[in-house]
Amino acid sequence: MPLKLPEARERAVLLTDVHTELHLDLTSTESFGVEATISFRCTQPGASTFLELNGGTDVTLDGQPASYADGRIALTDLGETNQVRVTARMPYVTDGDGMTVTIDPADGERYVCAHTSMDITQKVIPCFDQPDIKSTFDVSVTAPSHWTVLANGALRDRDGDTWTFESTPPFSSYLFTLVGGPWVSVTWDEPYAPAPGGTLPFGWHARASQERELQRDADELRRITSACFQHYTTVFEPDYPYADYQQVFAPGLNWGAMEFPGCVVFRDSYLTQGAPTELEKEWVASTIAHEMAHMWFGDLVTMKWWEDSWLNESFADFMGYDVAGIAAGYTDAWTSAAITRKPTGYRADRRRSTHPIAEDTEKIVDVDTAFANFDMITYAKGNAALAQLGHWLGEEAFLAGVNKHLNAHAFGNADLADFLDSLDAATDLDVRAWAEAWLRSTGFDTLVVTRDSSGVPVLTREGTRSHRLTVSAYDDAMTLLDSRDVLLGDEPVRLEEFAGRVVVPNSGDETFAVVRPDEQSWAAITAGLSSVESHLTRAMLWWTAVDLTESRVIPVADLIALADTHLRPETHPLVFEGVMRALQLVTRRYAEPGDVAGHLAAIADIARGAVEGGDPALAPGASRVLARLSADTAFLVDWLGQDDVDPTVRWNAVHRLAELGDPSHIEPEEARDTSVSGHHASLTARAAVPTAEAKDAAWARLMSGELGSHEFDAVAVGFWGWEQADLVRPYLDRYVTEGLDLARRSGQAMGDVIGDAFPRLPLPLDVRRELRATVAAALDSGDVPTVLARAWNDAMDDLDRTL
Repeated sequence: MPLKLPEARERAVLLTDVHTELHLDLTSTESFGVEATISFRCTQPGASTFLELNGGTDVTLDGQPASYADGRIALTDLGETNQVRVTARMPYVTDGDGMTVTIDPADGERYVCAHTSMDITQKVIPCFDQPDIKSTFDVSVTAPSHWTVLANGALRDRDGDTWTFESTPPFSSYLFTLVGGPWVSVTWDEPYAPAPGGTLPFGWHARASQERELQRDADELRRITSACFQHYTTVFEPDYPYADYQQVFAPGLNWGAMEFPGCVVFRDSYLTQGAPTELEKEWVASTIAHEMAHMWFGDLVTMKWWEDSWLNESFADFMGYDVAGIAAGYTDAWTSAAITRKPTGYRADRRRSTHPIAEDTEKIVDVDTAFANFDMITYAKGNAALAQLGHWLGEEAFLAGVNKHLNAHAFGNADLADFLDSLDAATDLDVRAWAEAWLRSTGFDTLVVTRDSSGVPVLTREGTRSHRLTVSAYDDAMTLLDSRDVLLGDEPVRLEEFAGRVVVPNSGDETFAVVRPDEQSWAAITAGLSSVESHLTRAMLWWTAVDLTESRVIPVADLIALADTHLRPETHPLVFEGVMRALQLVTRRYAEPGDVAGHLAAIADIARGAVEGGDPALAPGASRVLARLSADTAFLVDWLGQDDVDPTVRWNAVHRLAELGDPSHIEPEEARDTSVSGHHASLTARAAVPTAEAKDAAWARLMSGELGSHEFDAVAVGFWGWEQADLVRPYLDRYVTEGLDLARRSGQAMGDVIGDAFPRLPLPLDVRRELRATVAAALDSGDVPTVLARAWNDAMDDLDRTL
């Protein structure tokens, strides 16, 4: 039963000073045991409330069978001070929502991870599962003796097969975790003057079968971690709040990473089998910085209710890219954001499901609704809005406001009003008016360049927000001549000094607004894009071209032709990889089926040119694209015959060969690669085989209800093949009916991956219309789970843009 906002408000007023003592027994492979003693104060003695515990059996309260129904344990006739003891047996899960068990196919080892967040902690322990009731945690865990167990608190001691952890500072229930298994580890003592002894225990941990990859990347992972930590502990005034900092590449996590206090968990796929591409390296660095920022913004100071999740995620997303560049040495992180992250915000903002970055509290009626709003409005657009705020306020005032906020609400909860109070105290600028325009409204502005009768460029804003941005002037060969800082509001800005020049607004990508160049400028841009010196400006202009294609201003063929001319000479790996990803997305969503083969051939040939060009920065990313898209089967088979081919490239080639009708390479590659990533890749390749029998088998597996969320993703990726529209057409309606049935008997995580599995592939227009009608009818029934309904509404909006 999802927690409703009125229930949360009532309980937050009622309860204070919560402390939780836990013992968990993970030795059984059938279920796990939990013993909890929870003490708290009540502001209204005689009142009643409840603890959440979802899925428990043999549940007792103070030694007696509990009054337990719908995932809630009734607590009645409360005193001013209270202590309750709960015991239960709890189920393991495989969908990443709860105590997730994974058997590593490489070595058969078992890993158990409490993947929580949102309202999932109640699937692991009894708790008051809402963000504005914080608790301390004293945890002990019994587990197989050859394991290592990590949790939110620092390890106090180990006695045989029992680990005992130090008491934690108070934090919200959704941040509770523990992870157990035969981890391999790289640890060190991080210098930190305020800590006892002047250091803190730090570590990176991974599955035993990933030891080679962890050792390969250990120096860089440690360097990034230390650089980010030293930066944050310099710019943030509150001390680091926790006793250690562990980071774990854990199997089964549904999020990319999760900011558990003192024990951050990352998807284990971040630790790639083969050499990571330059874009992957940057993503890892910005994610490390993102999650570490949460130790202050999100963990130390937490939102009161889920409408202010942006206070956590927008801030951490912004800091992730900024600190990856400033502190960790990934100086081009904002280039990555411009071509890969920010576009997801624009796409989300075009849908009916768009919402203010800071949503109205009353609209987040329950946790399922909140889950759907953990989207690219909250992350990418919120990141961009804060980047614009920092540019507008200036770094000094921005950080002063942030620190005032952190100091005022440490170990507590805060909302938008509190954040604005802190910013307002740090600047004379009207931050409340800024927030009303940027945080409390939807959509994005368009920056339009026109020319007056004398040829002077005029910059106009179509929209409602003020923008501080850089406008640059180029000659016809796209050589930079001049730039100026512009404040753009209601009134157009005449750029007298740029008369006759090519004009590029937002050349520093400082604001969240799309660009519509004038005809003269666009002609020069399309002729000389690869000559633009700044890779950040190139990335912004490439996104402009992609946006014009998605807006149906220019055809897909024109975008492919632009890439054929200007992506071939591209030397910056983040721009190259980002544009290659965009080309594939646009082709899959917007191309007509008859044009797909030609577009894929053109993209593959650009990739082949980069591979053969020998640039070591471009080759890893280009190789993956070439293996995934090439229709030259002899070339792909020959590539697989070489011993030094990256594992991801190998699986991409196997996938492509299977998709083209040759599945004979799947089994040999499975035998060669027994890892978790290999298992997922084999599922993808088998689902791609273009026969009716293979599709039937893949579909049965997909809808069986037996797949973990990552396995479901893998099968779905292979099922909807690039050029298989006719073959998969019978499954379009079944996706809606059978996918809905599976979602109804599953949880949030499975609803989310079913939505992600929407058949986005090149379909004839009439088939797209039929698919849209089928989805609309299902949604009109009113019986679609909240998370899946959100995903399907978004998919319909995306379909409408293609129509």
